[in-house]
Amino acid sequence: MDTLESLIITRRLRVPIDDPADATAGWGEVAARQLDAALLSVGFTCSPALLERLARLPGEIVVDLGVRVLAAVRELVGDHVQHNAYFIDFPKNVPDTLEFWVGLLSEALLDPVAAARVQPATLNLLTLPGYGRYQHSYADLMAAHAELIPLAGDRVTVLELGGSLESEARQLYFSLAGSEVPLSAEDLEALRTLAAFCAEEPERIPVRENRSIVNEVRLAAGRPLLVDTVTDVLRLACGCSGGDVTLAEPTRFRSFRRAERRALLQALDTVATPAKLGDVARHREQWKRLGERLHPHEYPHLPQAAQVFEVARGARDAPSFDSRVEAALSEGRTDDAVKLLENAPGALLRRLDHLLRTGPDESAVLDAAERAAAGASGRVLLSLREHLQNRLTTEAGRVFANRHGRAWAAPDTRSPLEETVLSRALSILDEEITRRLPDPGELIVDPDVLDVALPLSGKAVAPGLGMLPRGSVSAVDGELLRFFVHWRQVERRTDYDLSALMLDASYGNPEQISWTNYGNGFATYSGDLTDASDGASEFIDVRLADATHPIVIPQVNIYAGEPFDEAAEAFFGYMTRDAAQEGRPFEPRTVRMKSDLRGSGRVALPLVFLRGDDGGWRVKWLHLYLKGHPGFNRVEGNRVTASLLVRSIVERDYLRVRYLADLLRAKGSAAGHTTYIGLEAPADLPEGARVYTPATLHELIPA
Repeated sequence: MDTLESLIITRRLRVPIDDPADATAGWGEVAARQLDAALLSVGFTCSPALLERLARLPGEIVVDLGVRVLAAVRELVGDHVQHNAYFIDFPKNVPDTLEFWVGLLSEALLDPVAAARVQPATLNLLTLPGYGRYQHSYADLMAAHAELIPLAGDRVTVLELGGSLESEARQLYFSLAGSEVPLSAEDLEALRTLAAFCAEEPERIPVRENRSIVNEVRLAAGRPLLVDTVTDVLRLACGCSGGDVTLAEPTRFRSFRRAERRALLQALDTVATPAKLGDVARHREQWKRLGERLHPHEYPHLPQAAQVFEVARGARDAPSFDSRVEAALSEGRTDDAVKLLENAPGALLRRLDHLLRTGPDESAVLDAAERAAAGASGRVLLSLREHLQNRLTTEAGRVFANRHGRAWAAPDTRSPLEETVLSRALSILDEEITRRLPDPGELIVDPDVLDVALPLSGKAVAPGLGMLPRGSVSAVDGELLRFFVHWRQVERRTDYDLSALMLDASYGNPEQISWTNYGNGFATYSGDLTDASDGASEFIDVRLADATHPIVIPQVNIYAGEPFDEAAEAFFGYMTRDAAQEGRPFEPRTVRMKSDLRGSGRVALPLVFLRGDDGGWRVKWLHLYLKGHPGFNRVEGNRVTASLLVRSIVERDYLRVRYLADLLRAKGSAAGHTTYIGLEAPADLPEGARVYTPATLHELIPA
């Protein structure tokens, strides 16, 4: 239950409260005020409704609930660990880089034991005594810093009153399971937890990975499975074996019980039609391994299921739909390819750019696209809309990112599309998207949310505090910007390096802050830590008014040790403060964004800070990882790749909330309900208002 409660608090910022049985009220108001005071210290507060509800509970229950709520939000903001800094007075009294190294070397030479190990021919500065490990305790750090001066600009996140745990879990479950966009790995795990708790299911589960998790519960309960392709069965088998339901990584299948084997093969037999057998080849090796576990030969009355494994072994030929389309295109038979693709509307629209560039009759292709639009998912329509609007302008380059956030950029060598062709294609998409949108009634939109990108995929975005989809833009308030990284190793010595790449407006004239350059005229590094057996934190302070470069790209490099997704803990975030504020290196109420680091890349590029023509600063979300090297990654070594990637993201025209808000306004009526879209829900909304915030923005994507 604690896991469910924490999920609801951190994902929805709502506190679920069940009515206690046979409880006598007493000193609940005092306990509620104490909880609110504790929450304010980490940048959270209770809504009036939540305070009023807590005040009517017994004090003991409020205290127990408060302990759990405070633990959940402290982890959400990154305050559940002790953030020490290498230099105790950071950001003050940080030495010049050369001065620091010379000082360490001098100390080593004055120490007879250490001097014996210092050999000029093989000198490794990182092994000097005193380097890379804290030289003071966390208590010493606390004593060295004045308390934070609270200001009105500090973040205060409101926790709302929720319903019962069961009702809140059901709402979150329905939202995740019914999502029109693929979920992150963390959200898929949350969905698995919720599916085991909630008895009901949403009527529609459009994303197949979500469906596979719901099917795990159905299989365990002996209920009919929700499958309509052979790949659905493979995903389910992977999920039941603790593997990857996205099928990106191979799964080691477990032994299935007889009832499970029978259920999987029966489901496979119902969907393994000749037209769908072509999907088997895409995951041939995994099908072979699964066949060894399911023993299809023991079920002769399920012949179509057996054919799946025959195709996997190469004993039966089953050309895939994609191979037939590719054959037609490679032979120049674009018309035939279009006719084939009309049987799969989503596939046709995903290939529309290619078809328009290769087909002799653009009008016929657009006619087919217009017919296909009604049968494609809303996410496909919006993704194509974003793609085509970027074809109107010349991009710095094309950027590609996989489901893990690993990214690379390439020059755009595609031939341009005629403006009249693009205009008609965009018109087709706008009309179909508008048709699918609900009547918003009275529409209220917070201006701050207009530049948030629509969440067309959540795979690369790890949930956290203040997280927005890739391509989103928001203002940066405050005079001091401080970003931070914290990590803790499992077994191997692990060295992460927080760094910053600074560029001019043309993405040139690079300057960097890292362990090889502790500071410049406007930025300061907190010091390098090379071991994190008990956890390690690094910071970079940027005085925005003094910045000589308008582009600041924070990054986290793995210099040595465990990858992000193997470390016991790894997260990144940023804070903003005014110049008058003091405080410790880490102050939770000044944290604006915090999220876990993960992915298979060795260099993380979470976001980029940009100074506009008006002098104000903005942040644009990247959620990117570079492959990097197996070890010794440094900001100096990835400057060109990082610059090209960031430029591609910054100059790309992402489809934003503004687009859907304009369509909704045109469709609005005098219906007696209200729709609100914003970063936070105000307290004065009418009862029954439909609210969309970053946590539920995916629900805006039409079916």
